[in-house]
Amino acid sequence: MKTVILGTAWPYRGGLAVYNERLAHEFQNEGDSVTVYTFTLQYPSFLFPGKTQYSDEPAPTDLTVVRKVNSVNPLNWLKVGREIRRMEPDVLVIKFWLPFMAPCLGTIARRARKNGKTKAVSILDNIIPHEHRPGDRLFGRYFTRSVDGFIAMSDSVLNDLGQFDTVKPRVFCRHPLYDNFGPKVTREEALATLGLDPQYRYMLFFGLIRDYKGLDLMLKAYADSRFRKMNVRLIVAGEFYSGSEKYFELEKQLGLEGLVIWKSDFVPDSQVRFYFGASDIIVQPYKSATQSGVTQIAYHFEKPMLVTNVGGLAEIVPDGRAGYVVEPDVEQIAGVLVDFFENGRQEQFKEGILQEKRQYAWSNMTRSVRKAAEIAE
Repeated sequence: MKTVILGTAWPYRGGLAVYNERLAHEFQNEGDSVTVYTFTLQYPSFLFPGKTQYSDEPAPTDLTVVRKVNSVNPLNWLKVGREIRRMEPDVLVIKFWLPFMAPCLGTIARRARKNGKTKAVSILDNIIPHEHRPGDRLFGRYFTRSVDGFIAMSDSVLNDLGQFDTVKPRVFCRHPLYDNFGPKVTREEALATLGLDPQYRYMLFFGLIRDYKGLDLMLKAYADSRFRKMNVRLIVAGEFYSGSEKYFELEKQLGLEGLVIWKSDFVPDSQVRFYFGASDIIVQPYKSATQSGVTQIAYHFEKPMLVTNVGGLAEIVPDGRAGYVVEPDVEQIAGVLVDFFENGRQEQFKEGILQEKRQYAWSNMTRSVRKAAEIAE
């Protein structure tokens, strides 16, 4: 099959780029010809909340990545769409995550499909965003009308899609494992690399920090005095995409200064395995969610998780088998984490994690893309 993936890739950083590049590798491993079309301009700087959009990691040497897409230039969308149309790929894969991108991605898809051969299949991170803005539904409707089929990675996204389209093919496939951050490392090597004290046990809050991810709930739960008796520390590793001051002020109010380990910069791909290797449990006290790439990193490194019962998180982490599922409530979060450390649950969850991770192969996603394209014929 000739495949084009349209979306974020190197030299941009973050989960979208990691996902698209890993998916491209899987298609290539299966014998497909793959080209990734990525951005010359992804977000205008005034719209980007982080420090930089760009990766410090080396460029992939085994992928064809073409930088031609300008997210805010309609003439560029028409040009790129015509170029992909002339390539006549069998499938155009578009990972959709933000209504802001709908005019760009949707217009390119519409032009590309005019060759009568190419089927556009969208892998939906979200169709209704976590942080709402004017025009979200209008843009979402435009995008859904631009493609031939959809893949949803959680039941909640599948249900949300019904508000925009009820006719086109849709395939359900769980978010695959993020297995491209290198092999597991020992706890000792991870702690030494990060300069962490081995006398403590560690909880990890990982990823870009946005308000909906519930870091405030985690800080309040961690203020429970029982954690002080167990020598447990909280690592917060990720760049702030919402104001940091309120979290540092909350830390002060709760008397947690010196107890929280802040690594408040973007974590490069080469360092991810050390943060997971150092941690005993991964905490995701989200207030809203669909699915999460963090859970799939945790599965790869075989770490138990705490997730909240929002969106699709409880579908991915079976309660009592791969970790804990609780409501986004401070007392519940604190209670199960205390149980984890007091009763040594890490080994108890290990077998469940090993069994659960088997269902998250990347071949399931490529198979789902092919299926959606075939149904759309």
